[in-house]
Amino acid sequence: MEKFSLWNKITDIFSWLRSLFFNKELELSILGLQNAGKTTFVNVLANNKFDEDTIPTIGFNYKKLKKGKVEFKLWDLGGQPRFRDSWEKYCRTANCIIYVVDSADIGNIDVSKKQLQQLLASSSLEGIPLLVLGNKNDLENAVNEEKLTDLMELSTIKDRTVAVYSISCKNMTNIENVFKWLQKVKSK
Repeated sequence: MEKFSLWNKITDIFSWLRSLFFNKELELSILGLQNAGKTTFVNVLANNKFDEDTIPTIGFNYKKLKKGKVEFKLWDLGGQPRFRDSWEKYCRTANCIIYVVDSADIGNIDVSKKQLQQLLASSSLEGIPLLVLGNKNDLENAVNEEKLTDLMELSTIKDRTVAVYSISCKNMTNIENVFKWLQKVKSK
């Protein structure tokens, strides 16, 4: 038993040293219904600023960016109905699925919930952490994290880590906290 404990300590020290000198790579799949703010979120992560003239994604966009010692590989997936069937294949190799919801569009939250549940039912995505972002919290009728969690039935998800943040890409609200959470996601 003592050898096993010593081995664990050596492994922990090696992991710590590796984290000091080597970069971490994370592959993230960013999805949600159209007009939720997925591409805007990617642009805010990449450029640290909001751009009013973001063009909707048709199909997918791929972007690499580096923040500190973390290199992010971002799949920004189109949210139109014709692209939703392809979401699963872009999520299979992801370290985290980021699901963006327009938290001010109450009429579409039920559709968004159904799309997310359908996606997470795929056995190929089992255990992949889920980050739900309620975007557009700068709008008056936006729901907060607690209400979004209830409406999306996120507390029923038990087979993975789930985090929820209320954000505003426009005002950069909570973006730094999202980034800090993402840095803690384990790479494969």
